[in-house]
Amino acid sequence: MTGWKGPALSAPVTLWLLLAFAAPLAVVILLSLQAGGDPFAPLIQPLSLAQFTEIAGDGFYFQVLSETILIGLATTAISAVLGYPLAYWLARMPVQWRALAFAVILIPLLTNVVVRSLGVMLLLSPDGLINSALRLVGLPTATRMLFTHGAVVVGLAQVFMPFMVIALYDTMQSTSPRVHEAAESLGAGPAIRFLTVDLPLSLPGLRSGTVIVFLMSTTAYVSATLLGGKKVMTIGMLVMQEAVANLNAPLASALAIVVTLTGLIFAGLCTWGLNRAMPWRAGKPGEPVSLPGWFVTLAETLGPTLSRLLLTASIGLLLLPLGLVVVQSVNDVPLATAAGFRGFTWKWYEQVLFGGSYTASFLVSLQLAVVSVLVALALATPAAFALARYPFAGRSALLAFWLLPLSLPQIVIGVGMLKLLQVYVAIPAFLGLVGIHVVIVLPFVIALLTTSVQALDRAQEEAADSLGAGPVRRFLMVTLPALAPGLFAAGVIGFLMSFGEVTVTSFLTTARMTTLPVRIYSEATTLEPTAHAISALLIVATVVTLWLVGRVVRLDKLYAR
Repeated sequence: MTGWKGPALSAPVTLWLLLAFAAPLAVVILLSLQAGGDPFAPLIQPLSLAQFTEIAGDGFYFQVLSETILIGLATTAISAVLGYPLAYWLARMPVQWRALAFAVILIPLLTNVVVRSLGVMLLLSPDGLINSALRLVGLPTATRMLFTHGAVVVGLAQVFMPFMVIALYDTMQSTSPRVHEAAESLGAGPAIRFLTVDLPLSLPGLRSGTVIVFLMSTTAYVSATLLGGKKVMTIGMLVMQEAVANLNAPLASALAIVVTLTGLIFAGLCTWGLNRAMPWRAGKPGEPVSLPGWFVTLAETLGPTLSRLLLTASIGLLLLPLGLVVVQSVNDVPLATAAGFRGFTWKWYEQVLFGGSYTASFLVSLQLAVVSVLVALALATPAAFALARYPFAGRSALLAFWLLPLSLPQIVIGVGMLKLLQVYVAIPAFLGLVGIHVVIVLPFVIALLTTSVQALDRAQEEAADSLGAGPVRRFLMVTLPALAPGLFAAGVIGFLMSFGEVTVTSFLTTARMTTLPVRIYSEATTLEPTAHAISALLIVATVVTLWLVGRVVRLDKLYAR
């Protein structure tokens, strides 16, 4: 009888998520229903809608929410338009080159958001790359791109577009080549084949990517703060301000609930609308599409060129900001936000490597990432075996709960854990950070390890059994060595995610315990270009780490479901 093994192996990760994810969510809900904003008030109080009434009655909150939704919609639209050609390019890439091509989205995805936002600032600033190029060709410059809503949208698209690309790639790579051959045999050129075959079949990926990008972009505050200056306000920035600066956790929680519900309503509408565009998934026949001749001619004429332009723009948006940060790290300018090359210097690296000003923050980030990854691996390994080898009733619902941290706003978890740590539970700050970081990296680690467990050769374990090895010895001598590459890849990816995390960490750090990304974020607008030097070192470390991972696991398989 092995029916107990699946639930037993699933129990540790489920318990951790109940304590470090579900409990903060419950705290946020309770806080949002408090009448006052006393930071020392007990958690359990008579329920009240006072916070929601205040939000509904104040035009300022309505304006900020409206602007946040518009920013989220624009970010999602740009991510989809630029993500489609990139996902299509990756899906059609020969297998031997696909892993290398996947680095185009993995490098920025695993580089922390502060570094990427600094790069976008260098791209859009008055003396930045775009204006320098315009001056070079004699065109008028656009000196007011930075600190606008448009700058925030570009920054958020740079940060979240990889999630859209991954979602589209998942569906596009599964399209059979025979479908393409059938379309070509009916006279469809590349553009019409994309519009009539690839686009409809990719709608499930578009649905997932749209929901994820919208939810993340409407609750983001790091990029909005850096790229919007003090001229653009979003709900995520308000939540951070009320929770950390004003210590008004009930209002911050109510704002977080409002933006979460807004996101969930959008997700429902998006799912409903796109499902109606896919009648074949419900067993209903699709309507035949008849395209006018002029449109076919226009699409086949302009389509390939437009596709290449969009592909270039998407790759440029992902990688150019990182390249600018590296260049700026050797630029002799007075401030981190000053663009334009003034002269070569190594002094920012000397200050970072020998000045010691970042050492304490670096060590905090290093310790936090190492401990978080070790805990995540210890929890995820039995969970992966439960998913891969021991099916049990309710497994699908449990998996959905394990992946829930991917889709709910992280600021909600941050507000809830902040309240738990500050007032009600005497948990050391470092342990609280570990709890949250494990929650953030667990979905990715579980997905990677489950794929690795499914790929294990059961015949070797059966051979060990036949030779008399017990379960423990068989696991240590046969299973664990075979699983080592998967553990290494999952550990490295989890380490990079934890080391670069800043969104939730900003809620929980203290003056004595500030991580490196949070420190760069807090000083980014006034800091010396040492921020670029440490950012460049992080980029190089990410590239080298991915290269090492690529020698063990194909990079295009890292996010396989």
